[in-house]
Amino acid sequence: MILSIYAYGQPVLKRVAEEITPDYPELKKLIEDMWETMYLADGVGIAAPQVGHGIRLFVIDTHPKEEDEEEEKEEKEPLKYVPMKKVFINAQKVEETGKEWTFEEGCLSIPDIRGDVDRQEVIRLRYLDENFVEHEETFDSLNARVVQHEYDHIEGVLFTERLKPLKKQLIRRKLEKIKIGECKADYKLKFAMKR
Repeated sequence: MILSIYAYGQPVLKRVAEEITPDYPELKKLIEDMWETMYLADGVGIAAPQVGHGIRLFVIDTHPKEEDEEEEKEEKEPLKYVPMKKVFINAQKVEETGKEWTFEEGCLSIPDIRGDVDRQEVIRLRYLDENFVEHEETFDSLNARVVQHEYDHIEGVLFTERLKPLKKQLIRRKLEKIKIGECKADYKLKFAMKR
């Protein structure tokens, strides 16, 4: 089932999410719905707070879409990362290392706003998969970036908070418009204060 994505201004996006146990109600269905919602919205990751659940859960799929694969074949240099598809439950950051690199990010909860975010190259996480098997794993390159972005969501942090001060000022009015539902997206959004 396609879920509504909670837009900027929704309180659940700013709270630190809570850990869950295997008996969390309808967890398997929620994970399936999150995959479906993410793919429909053309995302590479989505966190449970973005669909209204204040729990430490996010899903990621960094496999290129078909049109991206065609472009990739035309490029001389191969991709510098191994695409992955994973479920992360109760993730905890172990460490971040490497030098910072800048990359333009966007967010399904903040449509039509993109900006350069500095993040470290490598992140190590301890997490449970969908079967509640524990893993400790290191992610780098684009995978690290997506993991860091989604991990921020379960910590109540949005990518716009990591933008440079000037960019933050330039997008302030747009963010206020998103809060009241004055924005467009090709997927269902749930607003904090719809006019």
